[in-house]
Amino acid sequence: MIAVIDYRAGNLRSVHRAVQHLGIACSITSDAAKIRSASRVIFPGVGAAGSAMETIRALKLDEVIREVISRGIPFLGICLGTQIILDGSEEDSARCLGIIPGMVRRFPEAGEKIPHMGWNTIEVIKDHPVLQGIDTHAQFYFVHSFYPDAANVENIVAQTEYGITFPSVLARDNIVATQFHPEKSGRYGLSLLKNFSLWDGSWG
Repeated sequence: MIAVIDYRAGNLRSVHRAVQHLGIACSITSDAAKIRSASRVIFPGVGAAGSAMETIRALKLDEVIREVISRGIPFLGICLGTQIILDGSEEDSARCLGIIPGMVRRFPEAGEKIPHMGWNTIEVIKDHPVLQGIDTHAQFYFVHSFYPDAANVENIVAQTEYGITFPSVLARDNIVATQFHPEKSGRYGLSLLKNFSLWDGSWG
């Protein structure tokens, strides 16, 4: 069973529907025991970093997320779920989980229109099981004003151009995280979610 973490916000239902469409057992939950017992965990995200982190800590989900990751359970972060695993965010000056080194930064005002909203291409720069069978320049759906700025290039699996070049897929060990929304990205997004449902959490 895949646990979709309920942190009282975000795009939970769309992720849940996409996973169920694939015929995969899935539950939206904030129950620590259910998350710990899941075979895989997804943290989807729409919202502000500061309020999300307040809720995560209030529900003690920060401890649960760290625990499942430390146990090697495959973990997928989506959009805000990608950003909260970094050290911190310029949005709300939020202190995040610090699981993958890096900061979340706002797109430059002098660049493209903010938020970055719509379809855009990813450039796959490292092989990863979750991207298996997906074109190296596939398009996915983005909605965000802030982007992940990973400290270590080895954590960057794919990147995207939007005024600047930013990481659009991060990974380390049993963690993979996408700045785009696979649940809104048609066949490529469904392929990514299917790959995640079969992934054993090993990489590199």
